[in-house]
Amino acid sequence: MTANTSEARCAIVTGGSRGIGRAVALALARQGWNLCISYLGNTAAAEQTLELVREAGAQALAVQADAASQADTRRLFAQADQTFGRLDALVNNAGVVGGVRSILDADEAHLRGVFEANVLSCFYAAGEAARAMSTQRGGRGGAIVNLSSVAARTGGMPQEAHYAAAKGAVDSLTLALARELAPHGIRVNAVRPGLINTEIHEAHGGQATLDRLAPTVPLARVGSAAEVADVVAFLCGPTSSYVHGTLVDVSGGR
Repeated sequence: MTANTSEARCAIVTGGSRGIGRAVALALARQGWNLCISYLGNTAAAEQTLELVREAGAQALAVQADAASQADTRRLFAQADQTFGRLDALVNNAGVVGGVRSILDADEAHLRGVFEANVLSCFYAAGEAARAMSTQRGGRGGAIVNLSSVAARTGGMPQEAHYAAAKGAVDSLTLALARELAPHGIRVNAVRPGLINTEIHEAHGGQATLDRLAPTVPLARVGSAAEVADVVAFLCGPTSSYVHGTLVDVSGGR
């Protein structure tokens, strides 16, 4: 049965066309949420996500938008509002690894690109979501979930200091927003995936690297995007009503 647009909760998932973003959209759709996903350029992947979300019984919208652009982010939220008329959760999932790059080869363009995609994108989307959901501005309240990484506390893979540092900034932003937005009825948390079987690991060896590192995880295996998505969906919904300002590791104990 298709969710009613005016009554069903609505979530925006940035970078929702593949990997963890797609898994989050599906997890929420199965719980009765309507979805707006953003994607950077892979239209075919975005359309496939829409098809899967609709098969799960939800209404869905895909918007091409660069999460690192404030103008694109504002357009994304405007289109979601025009379609669904409400916003109950934001999942800041869009981001990039930035490839393998030694600090000896650091340059301004590369660092700006990594921090714009991973950190400024969260600022832009959280600001739009806060304006839409704030109970002080007539909203219903809601939840923001930022996708961080265990790299924020471990330093990450070799020669990926840029990625670890950017995710460390996401952690700090999460804690700061939790303090700022609590009076607005908005809960803010972050999920920190560990070794998860997604395309993001192609930057440092892909499946071969995952297979090599799996035995170093206390649970002795790599995680799945669905396992991360279930935690994100929990943090978006009412059963996590007293979970706030928390960094949740989904890393098999790593």
